[in-house]
This record gives sequence, C-alpha cells and structure tokens, in this order.
Amino acid sequence: MTTLNTRTWNGLTIPAPGTYAIDPAHTRVGFVIKHMVVSKVRGSFKDVAGEIVIAEDPLASSVNAVVQTASIDTGVADRDNHLRTGDFLEVEKYPQLSFRSTGLRAVSGEDFTLVGELTIKDVTKTVELALEFGGVNKNPWGQELIGFTATTEIDREEFNVTWNQALETGGVLVGKTLKIEIEGEATRQA
Repeated sequence: MTTLNTRTWNGLTIPAPGTYAIDPAHTRVGFVIKHMVVSKVRGSFKDVAGEIVIAEDPLASSVNAVVQTASIDTGVADRDNHLRTGDFLEVEKYPQLSFRSTGLRAVSGEDFTLVGELTIKDVTKTVELALEFGGVNKNPWGQELIGFTATTEIDREEFNVTWNQALETGGVLVGKTLKIEIEGEATRQA
C-alpha cells in the first residue's frame, strides 16, 4: 500500500510541508470572454510554470506562477495572432503574465480564497481567486501530487488591454470582464 506524505488540518487531508512544481502537462490556464455581446470565446495558455510552497501553517502557503503570453490558444490562428499584438497582450514587449500570492484564507472544507498580485503587461493588481483544493495522491511512478481549481474575474481594461470595436447594433465586439479558470496539478519536489 502506498502512503502519502499528508496531515489533517481542519478536517481536510492536506500535504505535509514542501515544495511542488506546477505540472504544465496537467494544468490548464483558461479564460472566457463575451464576444459580440451574445456569446463567449474560450481560450487558454499552453505554457505555464510555477511553484507552490505548502507551509507548516497551511494558510501561510504560497504560489508563484508564470504564463508565456505567446502560448495563447483560442483555436483560431488569426484571432490568436491578433491577441498577440499591441491591441491586446503585446507579447514581444510583455512575454509573460505572472501571479504571486500574498495571502490565503480558509472558506469552508476544501474551499479557500487565494489573494495575490496579477501582472499583465505593465500593470500589477491585487486579485482574489476562489480556490478549491482537489486533494493529494501519487501517480503510478510514485510522485506525490496535488490538484486544484481556481477562478476569478478581472476587468481587462484595468490591465491596459483596452482594444475594442463598437457594434452598429449596440455594444462592443469584446467584453470587458475576463473570467480566468485554472485546473491544475503540481508534483512534490521537496
């Protein structure tokens, strides 16, 4: 029988203190935004890296993550190329988005609020993510891993991503509110 390096905290089985590397093969940093007022466009960033440090006091745990902006993928090459330009992400000048946590609060059970600094282009703002801890397990190769889901909404214009086009029938081509959806796994390093 495989044993896990875990402990119980507030009735929840959590990992023992240690460092975890975000697994890019099993992590999706996605987004959803309104299009033409009536529908939604979904996309994701394919290149993500980061580290999660589980502290002795679980609420002192931290995360640092970086996304390569050129890895944006909405499934439409022309749209992706436009999103890489100065109209949106300006990937030549700003090759990365980053997140650095500054706090963690327990909500209930496996639900937490993760607070941190999100940097897009040349703007850093404090954001709160609804974080769901997915648990601890070991993969078939004996590596301990943790899973998580996190979501938040931001106003893209607050991050200098302001391009838009007015529609003849009212409204704009691209919504202001961007929903961020993260599904992830991280593997114990130490």
